[in-house]
Parts: sequence; C-alpha cells; structure tokens
Amino acid sequence: MERIRSGRLTDSAEIIEQKAILRGHMMEIRAEAAARDPDAAEKLAARFPIKLFERYGPVVAGTLAIGDELDAAPLLVRLASHGARIVLPRTEADGMMTFRDASPATLEKGPFGLTQPSASAEIVRPNLVLAPLLAFDARGRRLGYGRGYYDRAVAQLRATGRVFYLGLAYAQQQADAVPIERHDLLLDWVETPMNSIPLFLGRAVAR
Repeated sequence: MERIRSGRLTDSAEIIEQKAILRGHMMEIRAEAAARDPDAAEKLAARFPIKLFERYGPVVAGTLAIGDELDAAPLLVRLASHGARIVLPRTEADGMMTFRDASPATLEKGPFGLTQPSASAEIVRPNLVLAPLLAFDARGRRLGYGRGYYDRAVAQLRATGRVFYLGLAYAQQQADAVPIERHDLLLDWVETPMNSIPLFLGRAVAR
C-alpha cells in the first residue's frame, strides 16, 4: 500500500488484487447507501451546480444506471431543460466506447446490462462526461469495473480538446486511497447527493 500512497504508478498483480478487494467492499457500501437514500438521485439533480454545465457544456455524456448505481436520469433531465444535448456511451465491438445521441428511439440493450444507443445513432463529442464509479479518493483516483472503457474514451477526448471528467457517487463511496495503474485517469470533480468535491480544480480549469 505504501507505493500507492506515495503516488507511484505501478502495474502489478498486487495492485490488480487490491482493486478487486476494494471493488467487492465498495459494492457492498454502495448497495447500503442506495438502500438508505431512495431519493438520492433527485437530491443530486436538485443540488448539482449548473455553473459546471454553463462552463463545460453544452454536450453532456450521461449514463443510465445499472443496479444500485446512483441514477443520473433526473440530473440529465434538469440539464436538458437548461439546453444540454445529452449523449450516452456505447460499447463498440473493438473494445472502445463512443458517445452517441441519446434519443429514445435509438436505444437498445447492450453488454453488461447496459441500455445504449444503437450503432446508427450519431457520434457526438461531449465536453462534460458524467461517469459512474465504485470508489474515488481525494486525489481524483477513480475505481470502475475493471474494463477500462471510460479511461480509454476520456483519454481520446483529452487528446482532441477540453473535457471535464466528473464522477457521480454516494458520499460513502469515497475511499482513503484508490489503487491505480498507469492507464487510470484522474477525475476532475465528484458530485454526490450531499456535496460537491473539486479534485485538482486548477488542473481541470486550465484545460
């Protein structure tokens, strides 16, 4: 664990094992948080700082919740009322993730229980990416599901221009330290039903 706390990015079986253990633990914590706060999605939508959308919109990549993920749907409705164009992620056959128009007529069942746009939906570049997660820490490190879709997709977006990478989570999902590998990207910000958590804000605003 000392290698993680000191900030060294080391790919190893040890870190992969640490991630797996933390995933199992945080799945339990997230499930408990969801059960205790059935109105969390509406609270998140109501308190989300519109200034973030005004600065980093107008195209917003959202998600449709799976299981006990914090539901972004009420927030997406609110952002759309402010003029946002909403796009959703699509898992492609080559292992990459694209962001496509979220019109209801284009939606279909995808892998891993996802509801996603069809292959015929228009690909649109988002400026603000809202990402689900299992855990995050105060340094902006995010623990996902281990498939790397968001890291690869956001890395591609960052290579072509500005993008603001924002995690959606219950406050209980904050960990002391999230193990990371070389390919893992840092979040710019996290929004919970209770508070806003800027992460490396100076770096994010400079983009």
